[in-house]
This record gives sequence, structure tokens and C-alpha cells, in this order.
Amino acid sequence: MKLARYLPILEWLPGYGRLTLGHDLMAAVIVTVMLIPQSLAYAMLAGLPPQVGLYASMLPLVLYALFGSSRTLSVGPVAIASLMTAAALGELFEPGSAGYIGGAVVLAVLSGLMLMLMGLLRLGFLANFLSHPVISGFITASAVVIVASQLPHLMGIEAGGHNLLTLFPGLVSGLSRINPATLAIGGGTLVFLWLTRKHLKGVLVRSGLAPQTADILVKTSPILAVVVTTGLTWTLALDQSGVAVVGDVPGGLPGLVMPTLDLALWQQLAISALLISIVGFVESVSVGQTLAAKRRQRIDPDQELMGLGAANLGAGFSGGMPVTGGFSRSVVNFEAGAETPAAGAFAAIGIALATLFLTPAIALLPVATLAATIVVAVSGLIDVPAVVRTWRYSRADFIAMLTTILLTLAYSVEAGIVAGVGLSIGLFLYRTSRPHSAVVGRVPGTEHFRNVRRHEVETRPDLAMLRVDESLYFANARFLEDCVLDLASTQPELKDVVLVCPAVNLIDASALESLEAINERLKDSGVRLHLSEVKGPVMDRLRGTGFLDNLTGQIYLTNYQAWKALEPESEVAGQ
Repeated sequence: MKLARYLPILEWLPGYGRLTLGHDLMAAVIVTVMLIPQSLAYAMLAGLPPQVGLYASMLPLVLYALFGSSRTLSVGPVAIASLMTAAALGELFEPGSAGYIGGAVVLAVLSGLMLMLMGLLRLGFLANFLSHPVISGFITASAVVIVASQLPHLMGIEAGGHNLLTLFPGLVSGLSRINPATLAIGGGTLVFLWLTRKHLKGVLVRSGLAPQTADILVKTSPILAVVVTTGLTWTLALDQSGVAVVGDVPGGLPGLVMPTLDLALWQQLAISALLISIVGFVESVSVGQTLAAKRRQRIDPDQELMGLGAANLGAGFSGGMPVTGGFSRSVVNFEAGAETPAAGAFAAIGIALATLFLTPAIALLPVATLAATIVVAVSGLIDVPAVVRTWRYSRADFIAMLTTILLTLAYSVEAGIVAGVGLSIGLFLYRTSRPHSAVVGRVPGTEHFRNVRRHEVETRPDLAMLRVDESLYFANARFLEDCVLDLASTQPELKDVVLVCPAVNLIDASALESLEAINERLKDSGVRLHLSEVKGPVMDRLRGTGFLDNLTGQIYLTNYQAWKALEPESEVAGQ
């Protein structure tokens, strides 16, 4: 259905059943518990009132459920977008002022419009520049940073930062100030969640429960941890003993907000909005692709642009802030068993209800409990074996992967992604600028041709057949010239050169000029240039030029045809 291309909800909604509903509701409850304090924290990180984070966690989730293609991506405020928001608005307004809040709305709306435009232009192919090693390195490094960022909350100490270099000094200096009650809650929750995740399902199945029921009970363990630790905090007044809690949250639902139409402000924030859009899209697609692959699903990058654009527009018009796919929340959503984007819509409803009715209880939720939930959820994504496999298979890919990991750990997520993508492209250009090529000869008694350095084959002094195993474009055009002319200089009896082209999918303008130069220089040396096994689309492009008219040789369908046609007359006569 054509409409389903723009509304992915039409693909999964017809088959939505009771079992899927149960999984989505369970995931929504867990994500709701996690998303509320995160929304408050990220709003304050952005210099905004805490309720703005809640506003950005309602309507955007519903809109992404309609337009997003990922089944498990959890959209909302995230640390990177919050920091970029603070950097963009801090130079223009006083944090927390009306102008500052209005600027956040403009940023969200601008980001939404830019993302929607990129989606309409089908620019999702930008995600194709994320090689698997880069994605894997990004996920692994981000998981390490997330775990490290939760350690201060588990121990009740102060240590800020978004990379290991900024987190580590605070962790070391804070070891002498560990809060015993916080450590007990965080450590106890961590052990409890780890044990239930590893062993509870097996125990329940052996006790006679159905595997599906046991799995659902395992997924509810974070909820039990939240209820128990919140109850302990209230009963023992642990918040009076230094245990950090979420704190008071203003109630009330957002109303419709119209962004200011100050064009000067829109122009000032345009670049920042574009950067937030691009970084958010790359991060979201990285997470979405990784989680989708674990279930053999796929996401549509073009539709992700539409989904994220709609979510940001929803955030702006409901008084929120820029949003994107959250790494830790998406992992928790995935691990909790979410099967469709409806889990996000249910989470939005849960956040709205909690904002209206449960803020007193939320206020006493220990931050250490949430930290333990995040650590257990993301620890499984630290994929060290993938790093080892990449090192053994491809050193070039390993360099890109390692660069992504190190920059993500030591600097920032966006720096890691950008460097990884840039290095991957650079290494690709370097490799293809010196493509593998081989002089081939005929396997005796057959019509097959193989590399003369690897096989016992027939060759002739008057004929050189050069196979180029790469498309021909600006980066390797000069290399091709040097390769052919060097080959011609080493065979004094050479009369014909055949470029064997089964791997050539493209000949760009630069490569065409090089072919023309090769043709002319070989002609001056009394050598003819031929082509064989040229693919149809490449041949179509060549026919639209004057190259074929000036070609000194012929175009052959196969190597064998060229071999027979270019045999010396004496050999032909003797057959």
C-alpha cells in the first residue's frame, strides 16, 4: 500500500494482537518509569524548566509511533541534543527566561521542518555512510560511557561529564565520599536485576510456569525494584540521609504553543537546528539499525527522517525541546520486549498520567535505582568480540572502528560518529584509488581466464589482457593510466591491450578522459586498445560519447572472443 510508505503504522497495526499489546504495555511501563526522571534531568541540562522535558516526552512519542519505522526506538530528550540546545540558546538568552524557553521551541520546530524536508528529498541514504564497524564501535563505546555515567548515581557521589576523561577524575575524587545508603540501594538493585535477568526465567520455567509467562515476569523486575526502593526511601526517610531522589515535579499537561515568528531569531538558530537534526538523525539511525538487526528487522532511513521530523514538530508545538532517539531508553525499550512503536505511544500516556497524578511518588524514586536499570540494560551491548573480529579481518575497518570508539569514549558521541564516517570514507577512497588489477591469461583448453600470478595459464607476447577489479572514477583514473602504460612498456612485442571490465560498474568523466589518453598514447606506440565484458549500463554511457568512435580497437562480449579474434594470422592459418 502506497500510503503505508508514509504511515508505517498501517503495516503493523492490522496484525496487532493481544500478545503484542501485552509486550508493548510492559515495555511502556518500564520506559515510562525511566523516561520521567531523564526528561527532567535533560531539561535542566538544557537550561530549561524541568516540565519542558516532560512536555517533550508526550506528543513526540505519539507522532513517532505514527510516522517512525523503527519498532523499538524510544524518542524524547537526550543528553547530546540538550547540550547542543544549551550551547545554542546560552549565547542569546538568560537560561530559564521566557526568551530562552521560546528559543527552545523555535529550535524544535526548525529541527522538525529540516528533518521533514530531508525526508521528502529522500536523504536517508546518508545513513549508508555508517559502516557496520563504525556502528558497532559507536554502540560499544556509548554503552561504556553510559555505564560510567551511572556509577556516580550508584555510589551517591558528584561526578559530571559525557566522556570518560571528564567522568574519571570525579569518580576517583569521590570515592572517599560514597554514600552508604545510596550504594546499598544502587548495588542491591544492580545485583537483583542482574540475577533476575540471568536466572529468574529458568527458575520460573522449572517451577512449572510457561516460558512466555516467565519472560513477562522477568521483564517486570525493574518495576518491582522501583516500587521497593521508592517504598524504602519513603519508609526510612532515606532522602534525609543523602540518598538522591528525583524530587518534586510540577504537574499539568502542556497546551498548544505557537513559536515566535521573529525571523531574525530563526536565522540565528538555523545552523544550530541543522546540527541538532543531523546529529540526532545519525544517532537515532545508528541505534535503530542496531536494535532492528537483532530481530532481523529493517528500518527506512528516509522514513526515520519523517518520523523524527514529526516528533520534533510535536515537541515544539507542545512547548517542548528538540528530541531524538535515546540510546539508553531505546535499549531498555528493546530489552523490555517492545514489539511496535505503540509502546512509545503508551509510554506517552503513562507520562501524562504520572505528571497529573503520581508526582509525589515519583519525587521519592531513588536515582540509584534508575542507574542500575540502565547499567543492566546497556551492558549487553558492549561487544568486545566484534572489535577482535574486525581486527583480524580488516585492519582498515578496525582503524575506523577504533577511532570511533576512542573519540566517543574520550570526547563525544557526535565526534566519534563523524570521525568514524569520515575515516571510513577516506579509507574507501584510498583503497579504490589503487584498485586491484591483474594480467590474465587463458586456462589451457578452456574459455576461462585467470590471474597469471595465481594460475598456470596461456599468455601471448603480442597481447596483454588487464582485468581491473573496481569501478573507474576520479580517484583511480590516473592509477589506471600508469598501470596500462607500465604494462605496455614491459612487452616490446605488444600489439593489443584488452581492458577486462566485468567489475567496472561506473566510468565517470575523469576516468573517461584517462581512457581517451590511454587510447591515444597506445596508438602513438602502435598498440590498439580493446575492451571486453563491459556491462550494459557502462556501455550505454560510453555510446553517448565520442570515445567509441576514436577507439583504436574493438569491444568484445567475452575475453575468449577477444582472445580468438586477436590471434596472430599464422596461428589462425595453422588451425
